[in-house]
Amino acid sequence: MEPTTLTTERLLLRPWTPDDADQVHAYCQDPAIQRWTTVPSPYEHHHAEGWVGELAPRGWREDTEYAFAVCLADSGLLVASAGVHVHGPGEYEIGYWTAKEHRGRGYTAEAVDRIARWVFTDLGATRLEWRAEAGNTPSRAVAEKVGFRYEGLLRAALPQRGTARDAWIAGLLPSDLGLPSAEPYLPHPTEAK
Repeated sequence: MEPTTLTTERLLLRPWTPDDADQVHAYCQDPAIQRWTTVPSPYEHHHAEGWVGELAPRGWREDTEYAFAVCLADSGLLVASAGVHVHGPGEYEIGYWTAKEHRGRGYTAEAVDRIARWVFTDLGATRLEWRAEAGNTPSRAVAEKVGFRYEGLLRAALPQRGTARDAWIAGLLPSDLGLPSAEPYLPHPTEAK
C-alpha cells in the first residue's frame, strides 16, 4: 500500500521519515515506553534509524504494518506514534505510544480514532483489535476513550523480551463509531446488548 497521510482538527498523521530518528530516539528513552511497548531496551539510536528508515516504510510496502508519526498540525511537532499491525486478511490491531511530555492532552485518542475510521472506511475492516500488557492502564484508557470494548484477558499472549505476558484485549467495530460495516454482523444472542 502507498503510505497515507491522515488529518484531524489538531493532528497530522504522516509516514515516518529518516529525519524523525533523533526525536524517536529521545522519546523512546522514556522508561514507560520501554516498559509497556515492544521497543528494544535499551533503546539505541540505530533502533530509531532502523524504525523510521527501514521497518516503517517496509510495513507499508509489504502490507504488514501502517505506521504513522503523530504530529501537531500547526507546528509539525512529533507527539506520538500510532500504527496498525496487519495479522492476516482483514485482521488488524492498533498500537501506539505517546511522548511523556505530550500525555494527557488527548492526542493519542484523537489519532487512534482517526486511524480506526480509516481502517473501517478505506481498508474495509469489520473489526479492529487493541492489545496491551495487562496492567497498562494508560493505554487501556486511550482505547476505551475511543470506544474499544474490553473483551478479556489473554494468558501468555504477549511476548515481551523473552517472557510471555498476559494481555488485555478489546475490540472496536465500525458501529461503535457510527459507521456502516463492510459486512453484516450477527452478535450471539446472549452477548448482544
